[in-house]
Amino acid sequence: MDIGLAKHLKLNQLRLISVIAEHGKISLAADEMAMTQPAASRMLSDIEHTLGTQLFTRHAKGMEPTLVGQSVARRAHNLLVELRDLSRDVEELKEGGGGTTAIGAVTGAAVGFVIPAMHQLRAIAPKAEININVDTSDTLVKDLIAGNNDFVLARIPKQYDANIFHVYPARTESVTLVARKDHPLAGQEHVSVHDLAHFEWVMQSHRAPIREAVEAAFMEESAELPISIINSTSLLALISILVSSNAIAPMAREVIDLLTSDLVDANLKALKLDRQIIMSPYYLLQMRDRQLSPLANQLKRLVLAELEQKPTNN
Repeated sequence: MDIGLAKHLKLNQLRLISVIAEHGKISLAADEMAMTQPAASRMLSDIEHTLGTQLFTRHAKGMEPTLVGQSVARRAHNLLVELRDLSRDVEELKEGGGGTTAIGAVTGAAVGFVIPAMHQLRAIAPKAEININVDTSDTLVKDLIAGNNDFVLARIPKQYDANIFHVYPARTESVTLVARKDHPLAGQEHVSVHDLAHFEWVMQSHRAPIREAVEAAFMEESAELPISIINSTSLLALISILVSSNAIAPMAREVIDLLTSDLVDANLKALKLDRQIIMSPYYLLQMRDRQLSPLANQLKRLVLAELEQKPTNN
């Protein structure tokens, strides 16, 4: 197979193109590659001479890839990820049942589907190293594209084109409002949105899907929006605030089911809200141009089976 001009490019050159595109500054790229800035500049000049075109435009704030530069940087990044995964696949096969995989998920998906699938995988691959990254969809998808996650359960942020992913339907999440067991509203059989505004709240910041779903429910009921809000993405901080105050917090159904179970018994109770609050759906996302390792593929199959078997909680 004739690969044309690409046969003249070395791996270090491809890496330089990728990190310049990532950082936007040749000085930062040189630092990451443990080389001097003049050496990085010479290498970039050699690459552009080999390809016969400029890959980056220089300006006061840094460097921007040209159209050709964008294409080369994207393919260089993908190639480097594939080579890293090749090394990982070889090690998995050599170790027999070992290897490493990384999966990202929003909190409800991690608790409800990823962890049960992980336990099943550990039973058949006890030597496997499994990394579960729980974060916002923005961070999860960014890390997926960067090659830090094999696949994720997340929403597709607006800034990304869905066509770059293999998209598997997952879940529409139901939001549950939670407070400590002896909260003034904990014993009520019917709690309305209008009963909630004057309490302190703990939520993720603006634009988080769970925050948007709660605010939409208030507006649909023409209710006053909460004004006393602590913003936090930390589940541990959220629980600490809830059990020590009259604060209320929204959580995914899977999370509160775990926290109120006999296994955890976090002194919390789901409020009996007289209406549903529904979040936008999340999906299982995999990069379209990237192959999964055997271990990651097995974990993906197990997660999809969990999603299929467990009933929705809407």
